[in-house]
Amino acid sequence: MKTPIKKAFHSSFAGLLLAGFALAALTGSCVRAATLPDPSLNNVAWQTLGTNENDSMPIGNGDLAANVWTEQNGDIVLLIAKSDALTELGKLVKLARVRIHLSDNPFAGASDFTQTLRLENASVELKSGASHLTVWVDANRPVLHVSGDLARPSQVEAKLEIWRTRTHSFNEPSPDRGGLSGLVGSRPPYREIPVPFTADTVVPATADRLTWYHFNSDSIYPESFKQQHLEEIEKNHPDPLLHHCFGATLEGAGLKAKDDRTLVSAQPQKEVRIALTALTTTAPVSAQAWQQKLDGLVRTYRAVPFEQAWSEHTAWWTNFWRRSWIQLSGSEEARKVSQGYIMQRYMMAASSRGAFPAKLTGSLFTVGRDLPDGVDSTDELHNPDYRKWGSAFWNQNQRHFYWPLLATGDFDLVKPWFDMYVHALPMAKDRVRAYYHHDGAEFIETINFWGLPTLWDFDWDNKGNETNVIKNTFIRHHIQGGLEVSAQMLDQYDITQDAAFAREQLVPFADAVLTFYAQHWKTDESGKLRFYPMNSLETYQVDVTNPTPDIAGILNVAQRLLELPASLTTSQQRAAWKQLLDKLPPLPMGTTHDGKQPPMGHGDADGTRIILPAQVYGGRENHENPELYAVFPYRIYGVGKPDLELARNTFAARAEAMNVCWGQDGEEAALLGLTEEARKDVVSEMTHYGDQRFKWFWDKHYDWIPDMDNGGAGMVTLQSMLMQTDGRRILLTPAWPKDWTADFKLHAPFNTTVEGRVEGGKVTGLKVTPESRRADVTILNQPE
Repeated sequence: MKTPIKKAFHSSFAGLLLAGFALAALTGSCVRAATLPDPSLNNVAWQTLGTNENDSMPIGNGDLAANVWTEQNGDIVLLIAKSDALTELGKLVKLARVRIHLSDNPFAGASDFTQTLRLENASVELKSGASHLTVWVDANRPVLHVSGDLARPSQVEAKLEIWRTRTHSFNEPSPDRGGLSGLVGSRPPYREIPVPFTADTVVPATADRLTWYHFNSDSIYPESFKQQHLEEIEKNHPDPLLHHCFGATLEGAGLKAKDDRTLVSAQPQKEVRIALTALTTTAPVSAQAWQQKLDGLVRTYRAVPFEQAWSEHTAWWTNFWRRSWIQLSGSEEARKVSQGYIMQRYMMAASSRGAFPAKLTGSLFTVGRDLPDGVDSTDELHNPDYRKWGSAFWNQNQRHFYWPLLATGDFDLVKPWFDMYVHALPMAKDRVRAYYHHDGAEFIETINFWGLPTLWDFDWDNKGNETNVIKNTFIRHHIQGGLEVSAQMLDQYDITQDAAFAREQLVPFADAVLTFYAQHWKTDESGKLRFYPMNSLETYQVDVTNPTPDIAGILNVAQRLLELPASLTTSQQRAAWKQLLDKLPPLPMGTTHDGKQPPMGHGDADGTRIILPAQVYGGRENHENPELYAVFPYRIYGVGKPDLELARNTFAARAEAMNVCWGQDGEEAALLGLTEEARKDVVSEMTHYGDQRFKWFWDKHYDWIPDMDNGGAGMVTLQSMLMQTDGRRILLTPAWPKDWTADFKLHAPFNTTVEGRVEGGKVTGLKVTPESRRADVTILNQPE
């Protein structure tokens, strides 16, 4: 290799740090090297080889990703994922495994072996003596590289390992059936499904390349319209699964095809250069057209000099880490929180720049092992394609790991989340017209990426007269997610002031969601809308009237839409939003008695006044506190806002404390200025480690490893402890522990960034860009 990767990177990163020191010397302490991002401080290094898939490290470019591990014989194993690898059943699956074997392995038995996840450039580096290999996924191209040099010549073998080798009916036991709960429920006996599992196709090898793909010759998509009695609108929405094709090709310098699944070096060699190029094409396409397009991509990427690709890759990651940061010190507890925050953001960058959002249940980093044919995958033993809760998107969980990416300025990572909903909007509007004969869009809590509820939630045998009623009561009338996505879009607009984004995505989407609420329910005798029947999230499902999350969401979204520049909206839209606010029932209020919420929404004169989950509600069925949606995500109550004590009393009276998984105690505590509670919660969130060797694959709790909403909630908590915004106001350290030190840079409304250092509770080196926004910053809890 002309330029060793390790040397090239460290030279460039050291240059950035030296530039920071020089700038600090010129400007005093306002901008110091301490405030520059140094993700390498959080790199993870292991000194022993792994055993199996549970010993992996994550890498990715946001679309193409891999779990990388070693085994005791020194083999390097790559489990490859792609964000749009969707089968005929809508199941997100892996592309394959690639196993790299060296005949004279420098890592097996080596006393100086190290395996390091390098966050600064999203690579896994393997070293022993003068031998070093680097595994990385090009940040700018769908190409995974294994590159480096060996101290001694070795025969190199790269072997393709696939497990979807047989086309078979859904109705026979197989490892493929697990992890499709949105289709058939979470455990056997499974119902009969008319769409089969299709085998992958391994293309006959060329002289120096292996190629394989999965082609969807069938699709579950039409069945979802048929079972949900929506055949009349199917013609308006082309099938996104039929003829969907995904796969990859593998090649390497000096490697020749031994057979259709194996490349080997013609002779022992010291330099290793292996590349995997992945491609997904959508309908209408044929497998042959997919291969032709893949061949063209390979030629294009081969023409890019290796050093150029690496340089552009490292530049992307350097720029990513410089967008935003929070680095903590001051205690071991603070260090762990800081590292958890950085790892969560890294995993999102590695998995959320593709065609679809990251999955709450494991993102692109789920693992598994091959199972015998005729055995169903289970939570305990499963193949690599398994993930609990299936392929649906659950708004209440997904939201957690997209909220914090607004304050980090990672709008490219949020884009797949917004795009999914915006692309599903025409479908949602057609569904509302077909079912209810009015305008607007309704988004059920759990949906397939094309916008319809899952077949299991709807119920395959739902043939009653009320054909639009979903049978699963947990999400039957749980529709507030459309409001929350609208609030997230509003936050992005507030920060970026992107008028095109507002016109093309935010306003059409939010207006359709509000229109549904305005037209779907009748008013009561007082002229206020009566939202019934409804859910208050998943927790209250029976006889719910006027749920707090929906009312708070409408207040947040409609009021903020009315504050947009008139050029972004129409007079008709503004009139409709004002009318909706005029007819909106008030947030439900009551009192506590002996620390318990009053049943069915009736107050107790002897208690403390609090917000209630709904005006009327029954028994609890899940672990949420819907009344606190008025704090997070809708921020009606908080530090510096009216009735803070009311919201704090509501938080104290909540029915259930939960500060891991989808629980949002941490976000609420921080927004309410409850410093010690927020500290406790963020520590819990950021140390809720999983049982795999890379412990930031968060524990599955109720979901699956890595539990991405857990890490996302932790990010929001930490950000809200450090900075909160309200219109033009920027509040710093509203819930910050005085014994924690932080260097930070966060994004705020009106194209503003705020960076500085907080130590001993005191903010120093404050830099607000643009400087004109400095007057809008208030530092709270500042020591004398």
